Amino acid sequence: MLRRAQGLMVLLVAAATWACQTPTSTTPTTDFIVTTVNPATATANGPTGRFYTFVPANNQPQEQREFDWKTSFGVSVTLNTPGKDVTVTFPVKITSATVKVQQASGGIITPPTGSDVEHYEFDFTTSTNTFPAGNNTINMNFNVWYDLPNLRREALVTVSLVFTDNNGVTFSKTVQVNVAP
Repeated sequence: MLRRAQGLMVLLVAAATWACQTPTSTTPTTDFIVTTVNPATATANGPTGRFYTFVPANNQPQEQREFDWKTSFGVSVTLNTPGKDVTVTFPVKITSATVKVQQASGGIITPPTGSDVEHYEFDFTTSTNTFPAGNNTINMNFNVWYDLPNLRREALVTVSLVFTDNNGVTFSKTVQVNVAP
């Protein structure tokens, strides 16, 4: 009888250990946030008429340089009603919108070498930053000025959005926009 109980214990421990092998996600899903970009692939034009301050690395004086390129695109953000596995308390606000521009070739990011960096600025407009309930959409229009070390126009623009619900819970979503060569 004791051997049978020991065998049953070993089986129960093995089963419990096997059941623990499935990891649980601690990151909330953001599948209920749907983004679309218009146009799907943006274009850029120059000269732009907008300038930035360039600081050389070799102790030379600063220069005012014109951004080579300007692109514009729209991002529609739809916040659908989340599933049961995600708790969101409305209203939800977009509390941050940032942009990062990276030089690319064939849609693949090609980081600059040495001390070269991408230079960029952006602005955007939106009619509101608040989703009063699920199944609502906010439209944002972005203007991005940029200058790349490779002097080309092809780029990948990443828009990062941070959302905060009524209980202070934050979550984020990124949108990538390809800029044609």
